[in-house]
Amino acid sequence: MARDLEIVLLRSFVTAVRAGSISRAASTLGQSQPALSQQLRKLENTIGSPLLRRSTTGVSPTRAGDELLPYAERILSLSAQALAEAGRSLTGHCGVGLLEDLAASQLPQALADLARLHPGATLEVLSLSGDARREAYDAGRVQLVLDEAADVPGRPRWTVRRPLVWAVGQGVDLAADPLPVVLFSGPCTWRASVLEALEGADRRWRVAFESNSLVGVLAAVRAGLGVTAVLPGNLEPAMACHDADALPGLPDIELGLARHPRTEGDPLVDAVETALRRMV
Repeated sequence: MARDLEIVLLRSFVTAVRAGSISRAASTLGQSQPALSQQLRKLENTIGSPLLRRSTTGVSPTRAGDELLPYAERILSLSAQALAEAGRSLTGHCGVGLLEDLAASQLPQALADLARLHPGATLEVLSLSGDARREAYDAGRVQLVLDEAADVPGRPRWTVRRPLVWAVGQGVDLAADPLPVVLFSGPCTWRASVLEALEGADRRWRVAFESNSLVGVLAAVRAGLGVTAVLPGNLEPAMACHDADALPGLPDIELGLARHPRTEGDPLVDAVETALRRMV
């Protein structure tokens, strides 16, 4: 008998991963904790592997969960887009300026899926430096900017908090003193957050590698040079930290979206903004 992935089960799984807690996820979904736990077990039975690692501090995805997560997020996004856009045909151009770490996540795929639903529309995704992004925004090439809330042009239209998670290189000894750390080149708020977390836990550290790009940082972690902090969407399964107590907790970051005021009422920009908000 063919196995199907039920949307409601995938939504429960994604919400639990994002919330980091069964109880918080149940509250978000308006369900009881036992009901949500039963849905998660049903999904695990369908997949044939445990998807969540449960501990006294919450839940985190297993290797199988890490592998399922991007597919689950994409399925949920496609379902929502199909329901919202069915029967409509959008046209025009919408440029989106994304923080590099978001441009490397599932967001561009969600936008590509949206463009596929509307062949008469053109979507442009740009990952630019702060000054170049502001120039593109002022010139009207970019209508939407999704970045750290403090760095978007003007006041954010809406904000959302997302967690940072540890990425660990193969063979890295998490008990090493000092701990080898891979960092984004300064100035960088994430760099400061990582170092403050380590110092707050009285962990000695040394900079093993630094880069001004996500590509460089992830390459260093893949090479086993140290640990770093990334958004969950950029965490490769082999980099997951399976010892919750080995490293200190990391703070959330605040993302914000800016929308060019001249685009109010534009149906295409409305659809793109909705897709972005769903995905983050």
